[in-house]
Amino acid sequence: MKKILTIVGARPQFIKAAAISHTIRDKHASELQEDILHTGQHYDDAMSGQFFTELDIPLPRYNLGVGSGPHGKQTGLMMSGIEEILLQNHYDGVLVYGDTNSTLAGALAATKMHIPVYHVEAGLRSFNRSMPEEINRVVADHVSSLLFAPTQTAVHNLRNEGFTDKNIIFSGDVMYDNVLHYSTTALQRTKPILDSYILTTLHRDFNTDNPDRLKHILSALNTITEQLKTEIVFPMHPRTRKCIDSMSLTPLPNRIHVVAPLSYLETLAALQRCSLVLTDSGGLQKEANFCRKYCVVLRPETEWVELVEDGAAVLADADEQKIVDATLRLIGQVPPANLHFGNGHAADTIVSRILES
Repeated sequence: MKKILTIVGARPQFIKAAAISHTIRDKHASELQEDILHTGQHYDDAMSGQFFTELDIPLPRYNLGVGSGPHGKQTGLMMSGIEEILLQNHYDGVLVYGDTNSTLAGALAATKMHIPVYHVEAGLRSFNRSMPEEINRVVADHVSSLLFAPTQTAVHNLRNEGFTDKNIIFSGDVMYDNVLHYSTTALQRTKPILDSYILTTLHRDFNTDNPDRLKHILSALNTITEQLKTEIVFPMHPRTRKCIDSMSLTPLPNRIHVVAPLSYLETLAALQRCSLVLTDSGGLQKEANFCRKYCVVLRPETEWVELVEDGAAVLADADEQKIVDATLRLIGQVPPANLHFGNGHAADTIVSRILES
């Protein structure tokens, strides 16, 4: 039996891990044992704990409890804790997801101990090296043994960087697996927040920590509510709330409904019920498309270039006029369906290739 260590630490990784964990448990329990290590990068229940219960993921065998902090300190503490676990136990491989500090720490710790690294969501590139996530994903790719690319664009990026097809696997996107699996359940288990609304999220530090960018985005939200007479549901990330409070910004108007961070099922239900998505999240851009909703991206670029090329997403950055114009043009319309993210069986492909390696 093969034994792997799955390393997670942030909300998107818990959700992605659900698809893999279910596939291992339901189809390959006699061939593959998975232990889960939670770095504690997202450490409060609203951002982590509830997902294990809601998505029926095995509870972590290990929890490092690292918490927040500067990038170097946080990553270093994670590497030290992961290394200790790897020294105490035998694992045939380490599975990492996406582009967080947890991803980087897990990939570096494992590769230094000559343990194969399997990177889910490999090959994504925003080509913006000022984003910590871009550094994390590039480094993780370059120390990984198997690179599971969610799109053909990601495959192309890896080939351009010198990787061979022996290491690259076009798997499709595990997030699409999850949307197909949980969509009906999400609607059944949740109540509508409002009758009609735009769903908005904001958490990237280059938006939240920059007063000018934050003010322009919030002003755009205010203008949208005034011109469209529509409601906005704004599940607010803890960092965003802290930054808004510290900057003493003008209170948000009544039509902007600030709510606590949503669970995965609540988010998936909100996506299905909303009329448009405004976000700086990478994952939510895709999920909006999977739920057939247009997305206005509050960033100057995106790693999910396919969505922009198809017209399913629009890059508006923190430009107030662009945000407003795109919203007025796209609200309530239906974008092109998923053409790039696989057939909903990404987890099957990933687990099979891990077993073959």
